[in-house]
Amino acid sequence: MSRDDESTIPAAFADVFAANDDYVASFALGGLEAKAAKGLAIITCMDSRIAPLEVLGLQPGDAKILRNAGARVTSDVLRTLVLAVYLLGVNRVLVMPHTQCRMAQSTEAELHELIDQRHGIDTSSIKFKPIKDPMATLRKDIAAIASHPLLPTDLDVAGAIYDVATGKLTHLQA
Repeated sequence: MSRDDESTIPAAFADVFAANDDYVASFALGGLEAKAAKGLAIITCMDSRIAPLEVLGLQPGDAKILRNAGARVTSDVLRTLVLAVYLLGVNRVLVMPHTQCRMAQSTEAELHELIDQRHGIDTSSIKFKPIKDPMATLRKDIAAIASHPLLPTDLDVAGAIYDVATGKLTHLQA
């Protein structure tokens, strides 16, 4: 590693900092604007099987990517969209959950119970927002964006399900 502070890097993170050194050696994104070049915001899951830019044929700088468990439209996502729309050039939003999502496999109570049983942690103060019906949830999340009082009424919003087994994106018909 070529870092001056390598002795302070925790061993559990040595691999990622070493990879960053390699990345820095060929870094070419320093000139990108902060605005979304394609005017797009993507809300997707934190699932590591999803590469949002590649899925949509985009490049770094083209879109704002918001990720969370289940690709849910939460109050924080809405807050972020307000900033993205008014300050970062976003004029369209794609909500993109996926197949085989862990958040669609358990109820709220089951998620809390699993964590408590496996790790002895009481998570009852958190709402995980699992997905009982993926299509109904996607429609609800799209509606939350479309009806938000601080977002423009002409903001284009769409939904699509990403298939982690095939890479196929299927548009949600209204």
